[in-house]
Amino acid sequence: MDVVTIGESMALFTPSTSGKMRYASTFSRKFGGAETNVAIGLHRLGFQTGWISKVGKDELGEALVNFIRGEGVDVSQVKWDSKASTGLYLKELRSDQDVRVYYYRSGSAASRLTPEDIDESYIAQAKYLHITGITPALSQTCYETVLHAIKIAKKHGVKVVFDPNIREKLWTSKQKARDVLLEIASRADIVLPGISEAKFFFGEKPLDEYANLFLENGSSVVIIKEGSKGSHFYTETENGFVPSFKVEHVVDPIGAGDGFAAGVIAGLLEELSLEKAIARANAIGAMVTMINGDVEGLPDQEEIDRFIQEEKEDVSR
Repeated sequence: MDVVTIGESMALFTPSTSGKMRYASTFSRKFGGAETNVAIGLHRLGFQTGWISKVGKDELGEALVNFIRGEGVDVSQVKWDSKASTGLYLKELRSDQDVRVYYYRSGSAASRLTPEDIDESYIAQAKYLHITGITPALSQTCYETVLHAIKIAKKHGVKVVFDPNIREKLWTSKQKARDVLLEIASRADIVLPGISEAKFFFGEKPLDEYANLFLENGSSVVIIKEGSKGSHFYTETENGFVPSFKVEHVVDPIGAGDGFAAGVIAGLLEELSLEKAIARANAIGAMVTMINGDVEGLPDQEEIDRFIQEEKEDVSR
């Protein structure tokens, strides 16, 4: 197994028309979740991935697990909960620049994850453990489960990749979110904050200072995403900037960060330089925004190569 990830995935309902959702009468049903988005993205790039979670013993749970299994992700560690429902969320596309998400996940099956649901040997045989800041926000037991998973990873030399993925709606307070997520970041090897997330943690500061604060907190690699501009990377010995790719028309920005995470981890697995890994991650993030849906735009390697080549040709003309 190359990468194991842990967290909640849900059924996603999107109106067939744009504008205010109150006027929509038909919806499409898809599936999404940061952790499985990353797992699916990595599988499309040729890596073995596994997902740890819980789903409700219900029709949405059955459909969700079937979908993720069909995308090549190992679901052998997914537990079924007959006392809680599979979570769901709604995505409202008011305009290209105004996409809103509404969660219905309180008390969901995944929020009932506990450390006892983790098989140590499953994480131990992976190369990377991927964690987001969403899972610990779901419940106290989810928070404990994440810390337990990280402890196992550290014990067995499995690298921990942490994407803060801050969802303020899920936290009881901003201070609670800061404290918990910085604690997790301190135990992660690689941290992938967006510029707004760095500001959430540390206030208004120069970019280099954000990086130093994360490094001092315990991380060994910090990659700060700056949206359409590109991404900055920092370690104790090097730093740099990798520009993003131009996107003429953004269809759906949700899921771009997960595509970016998949690209970074894929590059690390292939032992690419940070600069080359991030260049591919930037390409994947850009490609995801061009397609509606969380995983529909995740590319395989051939599609990435074609996209990058077309970008180079456009620049040289």
